Amino acid sequence: MDKLKALIVLLSVGLVVACSNDGQYSDLRESMEAIKQRPKGHIEPPPEFKAYKSFTYSAAATRSPFSPPVDVELASLPQGRPGVTPNFDRVKEVLEDFSIDALSMVGTLKKPGGSLFALIKDPDGGLHRIALGNHMGRNFGEVLAVSGVRVDVMEIVSDGQDGWIERPRTIVIAE
Repeated sequence: MDKLKALIVLLSVGLVVACSNDGQYSDLRESMEAIKQRPKGHIEPPPEFKAYKSFTYSAAATRSPFSPPVDVELASLPQGRPGVTPNFDRVKEVLEDFSIDALSMVGTLKKPGGSLFALIKDPDGGLHRIALGNHMGRNFGEVLAVSGVRVDVMEIVSDGQDGWIERPRTIVIAE
């Protein structure tokens, strides 16, 4: 163990002595001094740049140029009839939880004796049988007519001025 310590000490001393420069880099120092004595060059200042004036887009709130112009006059909006109002007291049916656009007609059923029913598929995949007088859609839609290829519905929607208007909708059979 003592021999190992002695060997480590000797190697350490040898490395320290071997790495000393003892004036070996005097030529490097002389060339650096010669470079420092040379005349200094002149660097031109950077050119002055004009401030960039950014563009402000001010037409964001206007109509898109790709859509047709729409003349909106408050007087031309359909006014609700005094007698039109939805029945808020009636129990809602299952199909009134879905938008009428999300419902699709997939077929019909006819009872012996005459009653025609439409088969309506909801977005969850459920199949529902409806007839005249049933309600569907979120806007108080009532089924007015059922045929082999379509269902006619009358919705009652707000006119935006504390009144109600009727809006006819049709669901055609999916092909």
